[in-house]
Amino acid sequence: MSLLSHGWFLLCAIGVAVGLVQLVALVLHLRRRPQTPTAFLPVSVLKPLCGLDDDLADHLERFATLTYPRYELLLGVRSTGDAAWPLACAAAARHPGRVRVVVQQGEPGRNPKVNQLITLAAAARHDVLVISDSNVTVEADYLDDIAARFEDPAVGVVTHAVTGVGERSLGAAVDNLHLSAGVGPGMIAAQRVLGQDLVVGKSMAVRRSDMARVGGFEAMRDVLAEDFYIGRRIGGELGKRIVVAPGRVWNVSRRRSLGDFLLRYRRWAVMHRMAAGTWLYLTGVALNPTATALLALACAPSWSALEWVAVVTGARVALDGLAGGLLRQRRFGLWALAAVPLKDLLFFAAWLHGLTHDTVVWRGNRLRVLPGTRLAPPEAEPALGAVAEPQALGEA
Repeated sequence: MSLLSHGWFLLCAIGVAVGLVQLVALVLHLRRRPQTPTAFLPVSVLKPLCGLDDDLADHLERFATLTYPRYELLLGVRSTGDAAWPLACAAAARHPGRVRVVVQQGEPGRNPKVNQLITLAAAARHDVLVISDSNVTVEADYLDDIAARFEDPAVGVVTHAVTGVGERSLGAAVDNLHLSAGVGPGMIAAQRVLGQDLVVGKSMAVRRSDMARVGGFEAMRDVLAEDFYIGRRIGGELGKRIVVAPGRVWNVSRRRSLGDFLLRYRRWAVMHRMAAGTWLYLTGVALNPTATALLALACAPSWSALEWVAVVTGARVALDGLAGGLLRQRRFGLWALAAVPLKDLLFFAAWLHGLTHDTVVWRGNRLRVLPGTRLAPPEAEPALGAVAEPQALGEA
């Protein structure tokens, strides 16, 4: 094999080793137990809605019937014409003392989810604000551990690992595999091993008072990665602790297509590079051993190289199956695990896109993503096109 081929295989080994570290970190994380609150601080759950996510009615009912005794649920829509509006009103009618529907007031920024959060936060009655995406579901005691953490004044953000469930299509399977075996274990290992705090926007809790100190949601109205911004400002600038809770939230993806997966993660890749910086972003290629093994094979085709590709691919499938099954508390089917190589190749294509683009098309608006994921109108057409991704806000 050539020197270049050996280099790619070295990256493969690093990627497999990282997968093992993430698996160990996940096992240790899941051994933790949720805390029990003593003060039962009042909580406002802010849930921006946009369109009909899979199982949306069930998600709203779950959040309206949590076991925590002191909370309100605010369901936000951009307008009464949104497809989610009737379901939100029905939930409010079933639970009039707990659920309110809030229509967005104005459009202050370029991030549509944050625009809703500005209105929702203004309508909320309590200091502890829990932001929850519309396509996730949780355990009935979801708020208990969050409230217990905020009894410690040093805690600034509580977030959760996200995992994917409900696959009924190939695209949904690769999406759920990536969330369950990559995103969730990755954020846990980043904190446990590297001391790097990552906040996931699908589930994040903050104090209103801390948000006020960093400018409130209004300060991030033109930021694509509002979760990254919140973690950096409250964790970094205010010196508060970021807690990754021992529970998880389930992102329900049932009928996503492969094209949907690719478009979503092309946008995510642009956002990731602008949040992390290009040099750190480049190291991400080592986290995809399937792709680097195939690059090694392409550099020096041989039977021995092909055997190594098979070994690396098998290891990747095994690690994804173990980590994903542990985090989501249910095994992936064999048909889904067979899609692991396809998932990795699609994600590698999205990673390449993120390396060369800084523009996305988001909900009909062409926007340039600047460092820190600041959003701005494009100065010129991007050289290789932009990412167009039709999706609900729950997918942000």
